[in-house]
Amino acid sequence: MSSHLYVSSTPPEVSSAKGLHLITQNTPNGQATQIILEELAAVYGTSFTTSLIDISTNEQKKEWFLRLNPNGRIPVVVDNTRSPPFPIFETSAQLLYLTDHFDKEKKFGPGFENPLERSEVEQWLFFWHGGGAPYQGQVNFFSKNAPDNEFAINRFKKETLRVFGVIELQLSGIYTASGQPRDYLVGEGKGKYSIADIKSWSWIKYYPMRFSEEEVNKKEFPHLLAWIDRIAARPAVKLGTGEKYVPKK
Repeated sequence: MSSHLYVSSTPPEVSSAKGLHLITQNTPNGQATQIILEELAAVYGTSFTTSLIDISTNEQKKEWFLRLNPNGRIPVVVDNTRSPPFPIFETSAQLLYLTDHFDKEKKFGPGFENPLERSEVEQWLFFWHGGGAPYQGQVNFFSKNAPDNEFAINRFKKETLRVFGVIELQLSGIYTASGQPRDYLVGEGKGKYSIADIKSWSWIKYYPMRFSEEEVNKKEFPHLLAWIDRIAARPAVKLGTGEKYVPKK
């Protein structure tokens, strides 16, 4: 046990975990890290264990959790392959860490075969982290907690749709060298599936909760909608968003 990371209230499955350990809930941010871990497991046999917590109970604000993530938010990854164990918080940082250290063949970025592609991955990763996720999160917050605040809801809906439009533009490929539609956000030609896709997809796929079919339609967002379905079909994505991460009742 690493004395500064763990206390008596730390759940035993966390303090005694070996290898990679994920503390999560099946939210958009949680799913992004769940997915990359499942992808790594599928390709390399990377092993990891998981603790599911209920953030509605404020478990993530307790001392044992704050020692791992002072920000008190899920998910958290603890890398027990290091001594002392090394905790990583913030989903984007986790995606970068896990691909840097466990994606030996650089299948999911960053880097791939071309070092400049690392910058591409980071650009799209940070684009969603700093823009799309906060905007879509505010749409969710005000729609649920202040449904009469039309100004706030409309403002954040407009910004979220603008960000969707940026991703649609990238996937359309009209400003790329080939001018052809892309399957993924980063890489030459049609692109290559990466953590940039994982990060944004885990949020964007929930658009039907707050946006109508008129707002997100096949005429304005054909490539975005096809991309959502394309990623959803991946076996590791199904695992990373599925029953494994739903608490047993």
